[in-house]
Amino acid sequence: MTASLTGRRFPESKALRWLRALKPASWPKLVVPALFGQLLGASATSDFSLGALGWGLGFTAFGLAFIVLLNDWADREVDSIKREMFPDGCSPKTIPDGILSSRAVGLTGTACGVLAASLAAGAEAGLHRSFAFEAGVGCMLVFVAYTLPPVRLNYRGGGELLEMLGVGVALPLYNVYLQAGAIAPGTWPWIAGFSALSLASGIASGLSDEQSDRAGGKRTFASTYGNRVARRLTEALVLAGAGIWFAAMLLRPDLAPPWAAAPAVAIVLWNFARMRRVSDDAVTNAFRALGAYKDYLHRAIWHGTTVASVLLWVQSSLS
Repeated sequence: MTASLTGRRFPESKALRWLRALKPASWPKLVVPALFGQLLGASATSDFSLGALGWGLGFTAFGLAFIVLLNDWADREVDSIKREMFPDGCSPKTIPDGILSSRAVGLTGTACGVLAASLAAGAEAGLHRSFAFEAGVGCMLVFVAYTLPPVRLNYRGGGELLEMLGVGVALPLYNVYLQAGAIAPGTWPWIAGFSALSLASGIASGLSDEQSDRAGGKRTFASTYGNRVARRLTEALVLAGAGIWFAAMLLRPDLAPPWAAAPAVAIVLWNFARMRRVSDDAVTNAFRALGAYKDYLHRAIWHGTTVASVLLWVQSSLS
């Protein structure tokens, strides 16, 4: 075992420490939109390319490691502030808790970014997609602007909008492009609803860090406007995402057929009701209640989106 600066003890195995640093619980945040895009692309073409799936998931996997590690590297100072403020009240912090060194995290994150860009170049050649490399690098630059100097928008305000752009729009559309070679009109209602849900997720992600972000000069929505306003906007955006899918189902059933949209909307609303049930307890620094609140939010997004995309693909493959 190895002891952290706060007296916590973590597994001595390097493999386990790296796994902890890569935060497996956060993986669906990128894997779900990647699969969403792949299945949207496949449903538009009534075909499914395993090669496109492989390139897309490979890019997403290394892009995820690039984002997770360099985000920890960029946030090491504000994470240290949070650990000092809450010695036992928040999740492990990779660098302040001594799980991994700052140098190891930064170098490995950079290497993963290079590998992700290489996979985008490979997808361009292997799938004959003319803009796969440029589009893949563009997806990565959204994150660079989010957390790294000189832009570092997550410290200046507006990081949540970049998260919506990257997770809610760019990554799924990139995977649609890899799978289908073009972006069909039927993609847009689904992307619009998903982008609203992704913005909700981005705003909610700052709830647990409200006071430490404020102390460290990090301007998130929660640190600027407070817990209650952030929760209310999160909840409004969840309803907006479900509402977009529901409206598309009514107005354009050819693009959002009821047998796909209705189950997705029902899943989002079911979990929204559970979010609201714990919302009043999810106040500033109530970490357990905040965790439950965000769990229901993630289930609304991840489960609803996955069900919709799978149903769309199944229908296209049977038709």
